[in-house]
Amino acid sequence: MFRKKKIYTVYTAGAPILKKKARRVEKITPEIVAIGEEMIGAMAAFDGIGLAGPQYGSGLRIVAFNVPMHEEEGFHSPGEAELLPLMPMIAINPEIVESGEDLIEAEEGCLSVPEIWGNVVRPATVRFRTQLLDGSTVEYECGGLLARCIQHELDHLEGILFVDRMSPEEFAEIKPALQRLESGGVAREYKRKVKF
Repeated sequence: MFRKKKIYTVYTAGAPILKKKARRVEKITPEIVAIGEEMIGAMAAFDGIGLAGPQYGSGLRIVAFNVPMHEEEGFHSPGEAELLPLMPMIAINPEIVESGEDLIEAEEGCLSVPEIWGNVVRPATVRFRTQLLDGSTVEYECGGLLARCIQHELDHLEGILFVDRMSPEEFAEIKPALQRLESGGVAREYKRKVKF
């Protein structure tokens, strides 16, 4: 009834692991499943909708998603209809097979860049392919918040943060806050911790 609280960690801007390309998962082992479950716990602890392996300290191509479902708004893509009911879910070696031509600008934030937000232009839709923890592979066209979250998290697997995609003018506005975050992170090894 009363579970023991656990300490979860997320790495913040300035941590070297966030700038490295993540490695493919060669085989879904019990250890990979355990990492996935831990990442879902960390994502919940930090109240996030996505968390990539590097943010959790794993250099593997693994992403936890928990994009909310608003059925009353309807689904705008097959991917939303199929994947949102599975949330939270773990994606293994996820990839964007194709990006739509229409672009959309929206504000983004990140668990690794706390208290900093900025507008990023991204394709409105993506064709997303991934392996699930049960070993099956799924591929869907995704839109809405799911498409944006997929692109944001897969950027992490390439060592890219959302602030790297902001316009020079907008980046200039958040640059002082980002520099404070990075310099302040040195003392705590670029780790954010929360008990959950």
